Amino acid sequence: MGKYTDQAKLAAVKDYCSGEGGLKSVARRHGVDATLLRQWVAGYRALGEAGVRTKKREFFSYSAEFKLSVLERMREEGLSRRQAAALFNIRRFNVIAEWEHKFSQGGPEALSRAPGARRKKMSKTPPMQAEEQSPDQERSRQDLLDELSRLRMENAYFKKARGLGSSERSASAMERALIVLELRQQFPLAGLLQVAGLARSTFYYQQKLLQRGDKYADLKVKIRELFDRHKGRYGYRRITAAIRRAGDLVNHKTVRRMMVQLQLKCCVRVKKYRAYKGQLGHVAPNVLQRKFQANRPNEKWVTDVTEFNVAGRKLYLSPVMDLFNSEILSYEMSARPLFGMVGTMLKKAFGRLRDGDSPILHSDQGWQYRMPEYRRLLEARAIRQSMSRKGNCLDNAAMESFFGTLKSELYYVNEFRSIEELQASVDSYIQYYNHERIKLKLKGLSPVEYRLRFA
Repeated sequence: MGKYTDQAKLAAVKDYCSGEGGLKSVARRHGVDATLLRQWVAGYRALGEAGVRTKKREFFSYSAEFKLSVLERMREEGLSRRQAAALFNIRRFNVIAEWEHKFSQGGPEALSRAPGARRKKMSKTPPMQAEEQSPDQERSRQDLLDELSRLRMENAYFKKARGLGSSERSASAMERALIVLELRQQFPLAGLLQVAGLARSTFYYQQKLLQRGDKYADLKVKIRELFDRHKGRYGYRRITAAIRRAGDLVNHKTVRRMMVQLQLKCCVRVKKYRAYKGQLGHVAPNVLQRKFQANRPNEKWVTDVTEFNVAGRKLYLSPVMDLFNSEILSYEMSARPLFGMVGTMLKKAFGRLRDGDSPILHSDQGWQYRMPEYRRLLEARAIRQSMSRKGNCLDNAAMESFFGTLKSELYYVNEFRSIEELQASVDSYIQYYNHERIKLKLKGLSPVEYRLRFA
């Protein structure tokens, strides 16, 4: 009895013919092979339920006339082997391929040969002539052994090279010489040098260097001890000074090179953005004098630049705040702290001025605010410039307070995957800060609500 019963086959075939699923889905649903299901469907469509029933063993014996009729029907109607098997109720459609092969080799007579009949033994082929021998037969046994040894040598060499993390092209002369030294006990030196692409003189020179040892071995030990003792706080300059204090004369460049080889890197203090670059340009007096209260809009403005860092990339924010209601009048962001960012911010803020407004604009002594172009922009709109004293952030406390609020409520409490994501969040926060976030000093109103009610 076959693997599948006739009832199971018929159920799968009818399920497929109902059109409620494809061949593979129906086969998976009934737990049958998709190839067998295709064969059952072809038999069902050709002979009905009889084409699905299991064929008996006696159907395996077919006459030559039957085989020939099957092949002729296939040729006339263009049937496939599977279709012909279903049409003629043949159990295995693969047997038709055997009939086609026999017919093409021996014609109709070949179809009458019994399945178990012995074929005529083929006569032994005459011995090959000397001129017909293959190249491998012409080679001597010693040649084949030499080639085998060479292949083993190349395999061993390239395996060693991959173990060092180098290829045969990128490996240095010292690395290749080291590999040759390791394999010299197993293979001849001349062959190894040929595989490595090393001249004999180069090999012996590298061997002498390897035998000499590392002349900086003691220095590396001292560098490692100092680095570990100070828990990575010392860079190459401090380590050089410490070694010299111990009485050893060493160059700082050598120490730096050894630390790179040892992969020792000191703890670097995070460098914050500082706009001050020394006494450059014009320094305006401190007109504001920490008087951060204003009686009307556009009377006192403050500005500054702050820095954000996301995944090693920087973002700079330059806003203008009105001290009347702490509203951010305008702002600009950029990946670099260039003057164009400050200039664009100013031009946006100028759009908030009314006739007769001439506010004070206070900033620190950053290089952007010392530029002549910055002063010309202020003078064109009758704006008085004010600057904090050098090194005194309290003179611009109102702007610094906004930066602290922004970073505490947005930057430090969220994780940003890119500068673009942070920039969009800053845009959203400033909108929220101006229109929705209430301030107690503004009688529980947001900056925009306070301006609209009391301005």
